[in-house]
Amino acid sequence: MNPAARNPADRNPADRNPPDENPADRNPVYRNPADEILDIVDEHDRVVGRRPRGEAYALGLRHRCVFVQARDAAGRLFVHRRTATKLVFPSLYDLFVGGVVGAGESYDEAALREAEEELGVRGLPRPVFLFKFLYDDGAGKSWWSAVYEVRCELPVRPQVEEVQWYGFLSEEEVGRRLGEWEWVPDGLAAHERLRAFRAGD
Repeated sequence: MNPAARNPADRNPADRNPPDENPADRNPVYRNPADEILDIVDEHDRVVGRRPRGEAYALGLRHRCVFVQARDAAGRLFVHRRTATKLVFPSLYDLFVGGVVGAGESYDEAALREAEEELGVRGLPRPVFLFKFLYDDGAGKSWWSAVYEVRCELPVRPQVEEVQWYGFLSEEEVGRRLGEWEWVPDGLAAHERLRAFRAGD
């Protein structure tokens, strides 16, 4: 567990998000996601360089990601299907909101930013850090993954560029869908680790 990741960044989301701004429009420099600059890290999560996201994916360079499990006021899980235009795992279902950590950005900052952007909300409580693990599929997809949870009691308006379909599902419904839908593999890995984490394993 990374103790430093428990310390929330002292940034007020309202300060960097004017009332008339859509969270989806926050980072105008990177309208093309492939151009976003990422920190490249080693097997110990130490920064060893920086590359554009598209290049990092193409070359299989290890970087950083956040996974945020979002629940509504009733405790149901936010589940969504990724759009067909996503750079990785297009059109697959996901149990988390989240994404890559930008160059120079902390995991905590990325967790809040990504959760607000994908859910389409402002003023979300800061996601709570749970644990971190190294995802590696052995075929060129590898990233350090920080897992968080957050309660979202705000009306959601997910980004149409990111989310093709969404819903808040009960644990029972999620359990049924796990065997029926095609899910992102890193999200499944995070889900299994989260279940073990909560069970104390």
